[in-house]
Amino acid sequence: MDDGTIVVPRLIERKRDGGALAPAEWRALIAAYVADRVPDYQMAALAMAVVFRGLSEEELVALTAAMRTSGDQFHLEDLRVAGIGPMARVDKHSIGGVGDKTSLLLAPMLACLGVAVPMISGRGLGHTGGTLDKLEAIPGFNTRLSLAAARRQLERIGVVMVGQTPELVPADRKLYALRDVTGTVESIPLIAASIMSKKLAESLTGLVLDIKTGSGAFIQDPAQSLVLGQTMIGLGEASGCRTIALCTAMDRPLGSACGNALEVREAIAGLRGGGPADLMEVTFALGADMLVAAGITADRAVARGAVEGVIRSGAALDRFRLMVEAQGGDPRAVDDPERLPRAPVSRPVTTASAGVVVAVPPRPIGHAIVSLGGGRMQADQAVDWSVGVELSCVPGQRVAAGDRLATVHARTEADAASAVAAIGRAIIIGERAAPLALISHRITREGIDVLT
Repeated sequence: MDDGTIVVPRLIERKRDGGALAPAEWRALIAAYVADRVPDYQMAALAMAVVFRGLSEEELVALTAAMRTSGDQFHLEDLRVAGIGPMARVDKHSIGGVGDKTSLLLAPMLACLGVAVPMISGRGLGHTGGTLDKLEAIPGFNTRLSLAAARRQLERIGVVMVGQTPELVPADRKLYALRDVTGTVESIPLIAASIMSKKLAESLTGLVLDIKTGSGAFIQDPAQSLVLGQTMIGLGEASGCRTIALCTAMDRPLGSACGNALEVREAIAGLRGGGPADLMEVTFALGADMLVAAGITADRAVARGAVEGVIRSGAALDRFRLMVEAQGGDPRAVDDPERLPRAPVSRPVTTASAGVVVAVPPRPIGHAIVSLGGGRMQADQAVDWSVGVELSCVPGQRVAAGDRLATVHARTEADAASAVAAIGRAIIIGERAAPLALISHRITREGIDVLT
């Protein structure tokens, strides 16, 4: 640093060689990047150096703080929902997975239970889907609210689901897109700083993290998933936000639907009480801990009963419909999901041999969806909401020759044929399956509980 300026190549070289950047250097670097004084190619080089060299604890805290304060913050300490408040403010974040649509269920569920849910989400990253892309599959749904508009909606109905605006954590908005297209997604410190900078900018009192692990996760090693959870819990608790993490399986997609509009349909089915068993189990577990993190109850069994209750009563579906309408979406799509986009071509994936489904690997399925147009190869690429894959099998299931394993929904016959071939190669048929436990660990400030 010299007279308030930074020499970015020297910072890149130092991190590349295993050195550390001082907190003041992180603050100056992030401020300059947000102001477009540091080009993407230099930030990409630094991100790659972090992938290989990591960050010290001091660097991680400094980077997270610099990103959190790179723009306005969502000040909700005095929030009063429909005249009730002040209220606990709780959010949930998934580290990323294929078929993971739990946020679409959890936000309206928790808003029915005496907490405010200011959920700020992201778009598709790498082979994984993004909550914003799924929401925008609902005709008219607007995820680009200002902070003022988001607050007004929270005060009225207790829930809002939006993306990062230019005014909120702009550093992460830029870095998130950059990492997606430069091979720098899979880094514990970058993941932790990205997530926690956004969440801590929401003035949360509670946060629950869904840490995916397995072959389809950004962090595939279960031991590293625990490290990531502990890292983020440390950042959250240090800022006064009660933080809890669950480690959940991503060695197969969650639920059956993979792809934006398909996942919205499945989420609506879940809100009606008819979602796939694995999706609902993860949703209820996360929802129970969201109530605990919010301070509503310390009894997880009581919390579990409460989140299941708002599904049975229909209250969660009603709140989802209200949120869709509040954000400009067509509420008729909630009652008639056929109004959601649907791809014109559907083709089955079948098995040539009998046996047991050994593996349904999420990563090639996610890549197939990206190739169909349902994800991004470039940061500014448009997404086709209608395309995707519906699975008809799970690991451990016995199948006969000719059985349907999945259905591909595509824009063209050529796209469908390519995806059918890719998914047919990916799903493994053999004699025995050994999938990961659906929910393996619960991490809190007190330590790690093994749940299997």
